[in-house]
Amino acid sequence: MIEIVKAPPFATVQDLGFPSGRAWGMPQGGAMDPEWLGLANRLAGAGPGAAAIEWASGPGAIRVRRTVRLAVVGLAELRLDGQLLTPPALGFTASAGSTVSITPGMHHRFSYLAIEGGIAVPQVLGSRSTYLPGGLGGHEGRRLQAGDQLPIGRDTVGAPPGVEVNPLQRYAALGDLDIRVTRGPQWDRFDERARAGFFAGRFTVARASDRMGYRLDGPTIRPTETAALPSEAACLGAIQIPDGGQPIVLMPDGPTVGGYPKLAVVVRADLRRLAQCTAERGIRFREVSLDEARACYSLTP
Repeated sequence: MIEIVKAPPFATVQDLGFPSGRAWGMPQGGAMDPEWLGLANRLAGAGPGAAAIEWASGPGAIRVRRTVRLAVVGLAELRLDGQLLTPPALGFTASAGSTVSITPGMHHRFSYLAIEGGIAVPQVLGSRSTYLPGGLGGHEGRRLQAGDQLPIGRDTVGAPPGVEVNPLQRYAALGDLDIRVTRGPQWDRFDERARAGFFAGRFTVARASDRMGYRLDGPTIRPTETAALPSEAACLGAIQIPDGGQPIVLMPDGPTVGGYPKLAVVVRADLRRLAQCTAERGIRFREVSLDEARACYSLTP
């Protein structure tokens, strides 16, 4: 059992998301950064799709009720019973009754706390992920809070790897993010000037952003016709342009349909990088072909 001693402002139980349900409006959901979730699970000795804690927006602490292996992936300060753990101690063993304190870094949005065996909250629609807009899945369909008790499961893969991985190297590069996109279904509703402005512009993630969608501040992008359209299917990573001209990128908890024109779609391999982008960091978009996008997809876990 894991006890939440102090909850950060935003922490939920997440795995790789809901395997089905889009036909009746269920989003994919799951971890905002599935690569880091998988890495955390690997370091903890859990299965690659095991449920873990997606940790964001501030410090907190947990307590373990039995001796177990844990892993934290993200640029974080870790303390075990008050003692600082230094890299590469991202995967470590905590004794029964120990308290682990986590303070995330400033250069990303989400960290992942994985545990050997995974978090064994009940499955909903084939997933243990929390879907906050629907109040379902995860732990009581909500954010974690102090006093919550999370059961430990048996989703293990044996001994973790002997060489630890320092994810600082995976996210050390700062500066503007280069995000690859393909053309969206309403590409032709935008003239050359609008397209050029989109690709030449520098955007940042607006504060009014969440797991459903990232609103982007930057150049105003307008279609040649009214933005409102009949609702149609919308995919993860679609970049919608509402009437105000500020793009919205659909994220894992985003709607499955939408009525705004979709200028472009973020390549799946880059969506996790966009998800981790902080408000201070710039974003620039670059068009790639469908063949390039498919090649990236085939390499994405």
